[in-house]
Amino acid sequence: MTTDMWIVFTLLAGAIALFLSDRIRMDLVALLLVVCLALSGIITPAEAVSGFGEPVVVMIAALFVVGEGLLRTGIASATGSWLLRVGGGSETRLLLFLLPVVALLSAFMSSTGAVALLLPVVMSLSRRSGFAPSRLLMPLAFAALIGGMLTLIGTPPNIIVSGQMRSSGLEPFGFFDFTPVGLAVLVVGMAYLILIARRLLPNHPLAADERQGIRALYERYNLSRQLHRLEVLPGSPLAQKTPAEALLRTEYEVTLIAISRSGGWLPSLIPVLANTRMQYADQLLVYADSDRLERICREQALTALDCPASAVSRLEQSTGLAEVLLSPDSKFCGQTLKQLRLRERLGLSVIGLRRNRECCPLEFASTELAAGDTLLLAGSWERIRSLSQSRELVVLNLPPELEEVPTHGSKAPLALGILGAMLVCMTSGWLDNLSAILLAALAMILSGCVNLKEAYRSFNATSLILIAGMLPMALAMERSGALDYLVRHLVGLIGDSEPLLLCASLFLLTSVLSQFISNTATTVLVAPVALSTAQLLGINPEPVMISVAIAASTAFATPIASPVNTLVVTAGGYRFADFARVGIPLQLIALVLTLLLTPLLFPF
Repeated sequence: MTTDMWIVFTLLAGAIALFLSDRIRMDLVALLLVVCLALSGIITPAEAVSGFGEPVVVMIAALFVVGEGLLRTGIASATGSWLLRVGGGSETRLLLFLLPVVALLSAFMSSTGAVALLLPVVMSLSRRSGFAPSRLLMPLAFAALIGGMLTLIGTPPNIIVSGQMRSSGLEPFGFFDFTPVGLAVLVVGMAYLILIARRLLPNHPLAADERQGIRALYERYNLSRQLHRLEVLPGSPLAQKTPAEALLRTEYEVTLIAISRSGGWLPSLIPVLANTRMQYADQLLVYADSDRLERICREQALTALDCPASAVSRLEQSTGLAEVLLSPDSKFCGQTLKQLRLRERLGLSVIGLRRNRECCPLEFASTELAAGDTLLLAGSWERIRSLSQSRELVVLNLPPELEEVPTHGSKAPLALGILGAMLVCMTSGWLDNLSAILLAALAMILSGCVNLKEAYRSFNATSLILIAGMLPMALAMERSGALDYLVRHLVGLIGDSEPLLLCASLFLLTSVLSQFISNTATTVLVAPVALSTAQLLGINPEPVMISVAIAASTAFATPIASPVNTLVVTAGGYRFADFARVGIPLQLIALVLTLLLTPLLFPF
């Protein structure tokens, strides 16, 4: 080996060791690698930082903007609500719906793009369902990679092997020639991810946030079981009355938060203000002790309904919470909740009170507030946002869910149209992927679906730096001859062995290389060697080339194997070893299925 090869192999081994140690952040390791490559002389300093201008990095950054547009217009939240509804609060059922969706998207567009689009959906879903993102994001990434195996355009390696066949005067692969093997890997892979991998996945909670989320605030104020849903029956005295006129709080100690109208749960919820009037068939969302419900239902002609997880999730989209503190000089001190009339002043209702770190019962007519009391307020997110303008209350905690509330909800049809146009342009070939995604990101900003501040904030700097920093390694391996050295020596060990053993060896070679360098670069180098070897042995090159293409998409064992994996590292809180623990068995599954099916579909 040459000196340059030794340098490249040493840098690669060092980077892998640092990734495995988890002592230095992955993005910092990537930057260190960039500096070392620039100083090595194997590639120029300009080439060492060229990853930051690579189309894939620019494309991912633009996709973050598109995804932010879907988040800010409420589409991500609505999709998450649908998944939560059909998933029934079960992690298994959620994955059963989520994984085929991302795989189908990846079959016709970039797998990186599919994951970037669904990332805000899954994070929103995770926050509302209570499932840790680490339980959902790695299966999402792996299903996207498998989805690329389904069609000719699903992933660059498929196109490369087909082009290699054409350039050698052979019949190129058809659009769905990869589908049978890819579909088998998808079905078995989904079964593995849902039934087995879930036991191997880490259970990291959401990224640390100093603010408490809505569910945590419920627990803090002992309100977890106090949310109820009541229906106004015909003849109810509540009809056409406001909450104050109905004496809901002063007489029954029941706090009305929201109303669902039009006879169903799906219509958008109406946050309750001081002048909001109830109607027959309204569904009322109230906070109250269970023992108080029987009386109000009996006297006011109401009936109690179930309050499923999907109902609670929908409430959280339109109605928020905030924890506030009464300062010593607040004019609210010494007044009862009835005297304060906060619903009239702020459009918010008090649903919880803590004094001296202990929860206190809420008696609206008699409980006097004191300095240092903390109140839990509920109301529309718009009113929650305006709390910062209050001089009498100090805002202690605005839940992180506030950031997921649509700020441009009226633009949802525009955002859907932009997303649809982007997908059509990408799948039809009217525009290249980069141009289509950049235009979509620009359209999201110009149309008002996302503003510039939100667009800049959407960039996941850790993921972008990690991807950009690792891309030059492929160039260094190619420039130094290290990649060619590995391929030719490993293929040389195969010799004139059995065709099935040739496919297995090439699969393992391609799969291992794809864990550390671009699967596209790996396929570019391995494909011609695989084709030449098959022709030399006098066997049909189709099963050999299919094996190489499928193997290139099994980038499951490291977080740097694919931008798809890198995208979910930070959000899922994953470590380097997490990918190996879950990904290596999936690689072996893909290997076995490929060796079983490929010779049947494309005989040697």
